[in-house]
Amino acid sequence: MENLTLKQKIKQMFILGYEGDSPQSIQNKGFLSALNQGLGGVIFFTQNITDRSSFKKSVEIIKKEAMIMPFLSIDQEGGRVERTLNLYNGSRYLSAKECAIKGEDFTKSQTQAIAEELKDFGLNMNFAPVLDVNTNPDNPVIAERSFSDKTDIVLKFGKIAAETYLKNGIIPVGKHFPGHGNTSVDSHKEMPEETLPLSELENIHIKPFKNLAKILPAVMVAHVHYSAFDKEKLPASVSKNVIQNYLRSKLDFRGLVVSDDMVMGGIKGFSSLDACIRAINAGVNMFIFRNSDELTLRLFDELEQAVLSGRVSMENIDKSIEIIQKVKCC
Repeated sequence: MENLTLKQKIKQMFILGYEGDSPQSIQNKGFLSALNQGLGGVIFFTQNITDRSSFKKSVEIIKKEAMIMPFLSIDQEGGRVERTLNLYNGSRYLSAKECAIKGEDFTKSQTQAIAEELKDFGLNMNFAPVLDVNTNPDNPVIAERSFSDKTDIVLKFGKIAAETYLKNGIIPVGKHFPGHGNTSVDSHKEMPEETLPLSELENIHIKPFKNLAKILPAVMVAHVHYSAFDKEKLPASVSKNVIQNYLRSKLDFRGLVVSDDMVMGGIKGFSSLDACIRAINAGVNMFIFRNSDELTLRLFDELEQAVLSGRVSMENIDKSIEIIQKVKCC
């Protein structure tokens, strides 16, 4: 890692998706080139997983083509967020809420089953557990993805899930910091605005992240604006107050900070380049882009120029590489 060029370091900071469901899909020129030259991670979606053996072959090709072993990641929560729907003609696993109702033993058993399946595929990272406390019963995006509307229940079951993934060699990513459970807008469509005072955020929504900060190797930051942190309408994913001043400095989180998908509506108030520049300077270490299209791949060159011109902190780039390396080697 220490011998990487600047552009290779930037590529390490990206987790990209790709189109298609066959091993041949990986031959997409831009995606393959990024893999060959240091891409940090790959994220798999439902469209990529239609046949078990074909998918496993795709993962093996990605490993073989990668300059540096990437994070091989997925959103496999159970319930409505489950990327293996095509393999089972629907959901195989229960939602977080249903797991909590069934109890600790069931939650541990299901998490174990998910971890074993991901390992069998050859994957090493899951964007779970959801640590949002679903205090808004009309929440359109979290709902049953949360273990509960009670903080202590979310904390208890989130810890079980995180520890089970870790014991099975899967990197858990707690999400969506600093809490998406009270919102009334889907951040896939537009940016929600959370107006709760900091004391309430801390006592209810931030508490699971705070208590698991020493356990979690990675946290995903939400595309939600929190007025308790910023008067300017910035999503948390580009907020220095949220990431550097609070998550890092106050909660002493030493792990990987990952953005939510950068093509979501919640971040569309900025161009992709501006959003990435703001996020890196705020302390984000890695970006998820579900696409590996020309516009996304162009960001590697654009961010390199932004670093060289002083718009992006080289110190933050190097810190990100250090953290990425640490998590990949753990």
